[in-house]
Amino acid sequence: MVTETDRADLASEVCLALTRCCPGSEAKVIGSLASGAADAFSDIDVEWVVPDAQFPGCLARVAEALGEVQPVAGIRGDPDFHHSDRRRVLFVRFTNVPLFWRLDLSVRAASVADDPQYDVGNPAARAREDEWSRPASALANALGAVKAAARKRDDVARGLLDRGFARISEEDRASGAWVDDVTRLAHAAVRRDPSLTDQADQVIALAARHLGGSGA
Repeated sequence: MVTETDRADLASEVCLALTRCCPGSEAKVIGSLASGAADAFSDIDVEWVVPDAQFPGCLARVAEALGEVQPVAGIRGDPDFHHSDRRRVLFVRFTNVPLFWRLDLSVRAASVADDPQYDVGNPAARAREDEWSRPASALANALGAVKAAARKRDDVARGLLDRGFARISEEDRASGAWVDDVTRLAHAAVRRDPSLTDQADQVIALAARHLGGSGA
């Protein structure tokens, strides 16, 4: 059985692997794990600040570095920063690690490490439509909705589901029957991208396990 201690150890190992990958860089745990506010559903947030000159090389090596900690099942980038020259956000799934414990990795060049607004809303930084996956993003919303509903944050769950359906042009909305809602969104994502089948099955199973007795 995996425990929250395992998650903390994984986060620490990720930070060590990243700093080994790029001398002069700094990786640290941020978010709820760092503040002590994490619960069983919290993901792993890490910020990696790298020398400006090393920014492209670090991005090229990040999958290899993380793979030394745990096999990487997939990496998806935030489309808002896909072409940013000094900022990226990567969503990393590890093999044999609970889906809830996704690594959200913020990679920043040192020169913009203290600028939370760098490239926010910059159209030149954003990915083109063919450079990111709407179905994968919608499925991530389905997983986020499982977390939100399990935490009794119904409005957040509903918003995540509605945005997920809209993202893939699905004429559907959350009903509040959370397991059914998550299942419909996951299946809709798979219809558009069958490669998501295994991940979608895991999301549906998590919804049944954690939300089976909840909803309208």
